[in-house]
Amino acid sequence: MDARVITVVGIGADGWDGLAEASRAALREAGVLLGGRRQLDLVPGGTAERVAWPSPLLPALPGLIERHGGRGLAVLASGDPMFYGIGSTLADLVGARRLRVLPHPSSVSLACARLGWPLERVDVVSLVGRPAQTLNAAVAPGRRVLVLGAGREAPAVVAALLTGRGFGPSRMTVLCDLGAAGETAAHGVASHWTDPAASPLAVVAVECVPGPDAAPLPRAAGLPDGMYEHDGQLTKSEIRAVTLSRLGPLPGELLWDVGAGSGSIAIEWARAHRSCAAIAVESRPDRAGRIGRNAGALGVPGVRVVEGRAPGALDGLPAPDAVFVGGGLTVPGLLERCWDALKPGGRLVANAVTLESEAAVTRFRRTHGGELVRVHVERAAPLGGFTGWRPAMPVTLWTTRKDTP
Repeated sequence: MDARVITVVGIGADGWDGLAEASRAALREAGVLLGGRRQLDLVPGGTAERVAWPSPLLPALPGLIERHGGRGLAVLASGDPMFYGIGSTLADLVGARRLRVLPHPSSVSLACARLGWPLERVDVVSLVGRPAQTLNAAVAPGRRVLVLGAGREAPAVVAALLTGRGFGPSRMTVLCDLGAAGETAAHGVASHWTDPAASPLAVVAVECVPGPDAAPLPRAAGLPDGMYEHDGQLTKSEIRAVTLSRLGPLPGELLWDVGAGSGSIAIEWARAHRSCAAIAVESRPDRAGRIGRNAGALGVPGVRVVEGRAPGALDGLPAPDAVFVGGGLTVPGLLERCWDALKPGGRLVANAVTLESEAAVTRFRRTHGGELVRVHVERAAPLGGFTGWRPAMPVTLWTTRKDTP
């Protein structure tokens, strides 16, 4: 085998005894073993040089690969290296052709085997290196969720989040050291859970049960306005749903939400798919802080908030697949800057409420085309002793697409 090929071997809590013969042979033949100290201790002594991961790992990884990459390098990973593991990072760094991956059953597969849960019907959320609020997006009545924890306190963190969302009756099973002779399982209910996990190697299995005060988060665009913290600067639910349909989020795409206000467009874009990313640009510090709180509460704490005034605040941001302009349409150069940054095939949607912003959009449309739609929304409200319709301000939506070269 080419000495520059990096072999990535998945290993479980059962250690050497649980490895397939091909994985054992790869480790025997390696010139250098890279891995965590716990993983290295699971492999019997041999001639290979052993190098423990430094901390932080990611900045040091390119140098480690350059130093050891031609010496028959084998990398140890927990379970399946391509499932939230080092294998994915290495594939991005050196390319898949330089990797030989020998997976072990992941903790998720082992958990489903113990619980009798069909894996394809389970949501998996990793809290390793991620905010606990990431779990919010997966909590829904009747759903089964496996949470990959970050330390022994993970079950208590999960229980507190579930209880705070009104899902205190949810059943929890904490599985530790899966695959090892001493694996354990503890059972309980979220609202009464306080104990730490028996081991840092814990998977928290949740069967979501709503309590009477639960407020499940719908997956469709146009969440109720009351789910957002705001000061009135909020794209209202009906307009938001139409706007998101025009933006058309696709997996893996990036949105700029310019003049983000409460961040509702960026947040619901990010909720469309776990791989969708969004950058919310907002000039006011109080609103920028509010966007972060809303994003966490609605399960997408990864929404990036840039505090600053556009178009200057847009400098250095990665090129977007779509842009929404909800504020600042009359700022000189803003629409031009957004258009220039947009990737070929990308969409730009601007919502105008005032005559001045509508005029700015109309002028820009002469050059870049697109569609104009005016949306009127009326809500029933008390009118004396009766009920009447109260109209909201109409909103003009301009949608256009940047041609591919």
